[in-house]
Amino acid sequence: MSETALQVAKTNPLQYVTDQLNELRAKAWRRSCACLKGTETCLYFDGKEVINLASNNYLGVGDGQTATEGFARSGEEIGVGAGAVRTIAGTMQLHMQLEEQIAKFKNVEACVVFQSGFTANAGTVSAVLGKEDLIISDELNHASIIDGGRLSKATIKVFKHKDVKDCERILQEHADFPGKKLIITDGVFSMDGDIAPLPELCDLAQKYGCIMMVDDAHSSGVLGRGGRGTVDHLNCHGRVHIQVGTLSKAMDRWAGTFAGRAI
Repeated sequence: MSETALQVAKTNPLQYVTDQLNELRAKAWRRSCACLKGTETCLYFDGKEVINLASNNYLGVGDGQTATEGFARSGEEIGVGAGAVRTIAGTMQLHMQLEEQIAKFKNVEACVVFQSGFTANAGTVSAVLGKEDLIISDELNHASIIDGGRLSKATIKVFKHKDVKDCERILQEHADFPGKKLIITDGVFSMDGDIAPLPELCDLAQKYGCIMMVDDAHSSGVLGRGGRGTVDHLNCHGRVHIQVGTLSKAMDRWAGTFAGRAI
């Protein structure tokens, strides 16, 4: 480092960030956030009405009358926040009621609501498995699944996309693995929109004594009876041990209707 650069670093240790931003700006690579006005489905940008094709509000009901009125009533009754994370003092009766309703809807034993779908995947995988365990994961699984696997410190093996034979090859090669084993897949894959071969993967989970986990974020509200997801769509009830989803996409209707006590 030159003497001049050293002096700059001493007076402003974050100068390099400014330099990098200036370099990106010079190459026209610097990204700035578009400031939008209006609701999710009725947006204005630079004074022009635009259509939002990047929203998670798939069905366009997140800002509908039922949702907004429901949130307004809940705001009057319990306020706009829990005041703390759930593990401290932020679990409210409404959380418990929501978990009961989701469990009933999904036809499962119980449900835990996380702060987001991403944290649900990352938190669940790292909670269920540890460094002595094995994860067998589809190569196109969501980034939150990948992060959860890394956090767990488990051994991770990736099988070719939707390739049941390749998944079984990995299971056969690790037949004597001493720890717990988890097969995990998206139900509907977020980027391609294709559906996992869930019944066949459940067969493998049963054959090799694995935990079966499905991320149904992109199929909940779309597939299955009333939007119950791929587990229902492919008749795999009782065969999938862990399901993960999110209320931020097609299931956003739950937030408003539940807040309005309409479900």
